[in-house]
Amino acid sequence: MPIMNPVLARFDQTPSLIAPEMRGIFESSIQQIPGFMARISADVTVPKMLDGDDFWYASDDWRAAFRPYIVKDGILQIPVKGVLLHDFPYQFGGWATGYDYIWKAFERGMGDSNVKGIALVVNSPGGEVAGNFDLVDKMFAMRGTKPIRGYAMESAYSAAYNIICVADPGEVTVSRTGGVGSVGVVTMHANVSKMMADVGYEITFIFAGAHKVDGNSYEALKPEVKERIQARIDELYGIFVSSVARNRGVDEKAVRDTEALTFTATQATSNGMADKIGTFEDAIAAFAVDVNATEEDENMADYTQAQFDEGIAAARAEGLSAGRAEGSKAEKERITAIVESDEGKKRPQAAQAAAFDTDMSVEGAAKFLAKLPEEKVEASTEEKPAGKNEAFTAAMEAGKQLDPGTAADGQQSDQPSRAQRAAAAAFGVRKTA
Repeated sequence: MPIMNPVLARFDQTPSLIAPEMRGIFESSIQQIPGFMARISADVTVPKMLDGDDFWYASDDWRAAFRPYIVKDGILQIPVKGVLLHDFPYQFGGWATGYDYIWKAFERGMGDSNVKGIALVVNSPGGEVAGNFDLVDKMFAMRGTKPIRGYAMESAYSAAYNIICVADPGEVTVSRTGGVGSVGVVTMHANVSKMMADVGYEITFIFAGAHKVDGNSYEALKPEVKERIQARIDELYGIFVSSVARNRGVDEKAVRDTEALTFTATQATSNGMADKIGTFEDAIAAFAVDVNATEEDENMADYTQAQFDEGIAAARAEGLSAGRAEGSKAEKERITAIVESDEGKKRPQAAQAAAFDTDMSVEGAAKFLAKLPEEKVEASTEEKPAGKNEAFTAAMEAGKQLDPGTAADGQQSDQPSRAQRAAAAAFGVRKTA
């Protein structure tokens, strides 16, 4: 019988990258797409695009919601959700995501100076073969340009698993109730000849070319035709396995040995299909801290030890001048508020990292710290030096085991210590030309 849904027809007797046990989610998602496409097509207004771009709608255009570009705390979050489709340039909630959209968002993020890292947020049963391997190859070619993390929230199966594997080595996180896997290829043949005979229909093909009607649904599948279809499936399977093995940095045999099974979070982290178990909120917050701290380290790397010594001495000698008093005061107040907050006192090391190594607000740091386990704090009988900022003192105390300019291996370093970097940040020291 004919398939009325044009999107579902794409998968009819065609090799697909879908987890069979997710059939219900797959079919229900497919049913939503024609209505969405009709809504998009019904708008006859001239599309409003960003200047110089023929893909991204202006932010005040209602269609922009279906091509989301969301950057928070320097992290671009790319949703990979629902059925994954070729030649579909939209992201339609939890029902469907197009390979074209994923690539355009990924490409834009790699070139966007405001994006410090990219998060692939995945919840998908899989999708079409067409377009998947090409997308993953293009994304993989750009790996290393900026940090990439993959989050299976909840599932990343088949085509979606191939995409999440683009994440940097060791950076695929799965929710504790989620799953990954299904590295396999599937198609099917339906023989409806008996049903047609029962209702009184007899189908006669008139054709040229011996194999023109091979695999049709109105007669039994011939053994030699099945063999050719199987050969095609095996070829695609080989490409899939190679892609996952390359991206995950594992042997192809290890991928083949999964036999297209899907795995729970604990199973996946045990067999190497995923790396971590955690909530999206915690994982993305940690990612933001990581990329912001990395950027700070990279910026500070340009300073020499002599420049830092000179800057620290100048800051002590001159005090806070009127020209920078407001900015320095605000920064010190932010640092002190984070370190001295209830959450910070219970997690002093994490609080110092949040205060000195990121640009988190006091409220943002409090929320982040509250999610972390409390640290064991040993009581100290040392009296704090009078007249010094508490946050500055804490930073210098944290680095006192190393002399300024001395590396962890005892060798002299021309790079400033973390304590000096923190001090420079707190007292407004900046690199001079």
